[in-house]
Amino acid sequence: MSTTTTTTADTAAPGSPGSARVDLGSLKVVHTRHWFRWTLAAIVVFVVAQFAWSLVTNGRYEWDVFAHYFFSEPVLQGLGLTLAFTAITTVIGFAIGTLLALARLSRSPLLNSAAWIYIWFFRSVPLVVQLVVWYNLGYLYPTLGLGTPFTTDFWIVEFPTVQLISAFAAGVLGLSLHQAAYSAEIIRGGLLSVDQGQTEASAALGLPPSRRLGRIILPQAARTIIPNASNEIIGLVKGTSVLFIIAVPELFYAVQVIYNRNSRVIPLLLVAVVWYTIITTILSIGQYYIERYYARGSVRVLPPTPIQQAKHWIAVQWARLGDDPKSPPPLEGADAPPVPSVTRSGSNNDTIGGL
Repeated sequence: MSTTTTTTADTAAPGSPGSARVDLGSLKVVHTRHWFRWTLAAIVVFVVAQFAWSLVTNGRYEWDVFAHYFFSEPVLQGLGLTLAFTAITTVIGFAIGTLLALARLSRSPLLNSAAWIYIWFFRSVPLVVQLVVWYNLGYLYPTLGLGTPFTTDFWIVEFPTVQLISAFAAGVLGLSLHQAAYSAEIIRGGLLSVDQGQTEASAALGLPPSRRLGRIILPQAARTIIPNASNEIIGLVKGTSVLFIIAVPELFYAVQVIYNRNSRVIPLLLVAVVWYTIITTILSIGQYYIERYYARGSVRVLPPTPIQQAKHWIAVQWARLGDDPKSPPPLEGADAPPVPSVTRSGSNNDTIGGL
């Protein structure tokens, strides 16, 4: 049994109003007008253009001073220290945070309580206070070492605290231990986001706990952990500016020293702002591709990258100009928009479907 479907234009009697076929290609396309969206866009463009104009015309920015100090040796040395502190404290902080997260999920009341007290304490005390305490630890403990327990008889090894904990060591300790408390909660939240059935299934297969965690749980938890962890790392880059309180010559401290000498406050602060922006941009790009990598477990086809989207947009615009006889290939990805097709009529006019 077959069903034949015909349109009104095909079945109408000759001479009737519906007998003429309608050439859809000859119809004029009227796009929806989004007046509210266009108004907001115009306001945003105006504000951005006004700010850009002020950057060029306002001489108080002193862009010549900015250019002179942007690649100066003290600034680059401070930038290197900022990156070093960020890398070291990120590794140490997330390593300790992972152990604390596992302790918080442990069935041992002692480990659970100890991890909770650590997180509670280091989230309660401001970072500046922690840095000052670590820097002045020699006031409380003049010497540190190993020896007889519960005594100050360090007969194995002994160090003066002032020499052992320098400004650099105090900065690493303060930032790392502070970061570990926040990292622990981020990692714990990611582990809890994984369905309990994953743990039960891997246990039923006989996998040891370490392999269950490293091969089954953590890769799935990474989709939840990475956005928050990346946010913490970016915050840590800017958080290193607090180290000026203990005279560590990182980027912000180096800029402060320079503008205290020449009184060029704004251009020197712009130097720090631009460098922090560059670092944050690089880390944000890395975050995007790491998230995209771990998204393979949740989507069938990875969404297109910004570079792929830009290439596809250029190909579509080129096809619309009529210089390419073939339609561009479809953009692969879960959120890829439909690709307009290019067809040619008998004349030189091009009709593009999907508009």
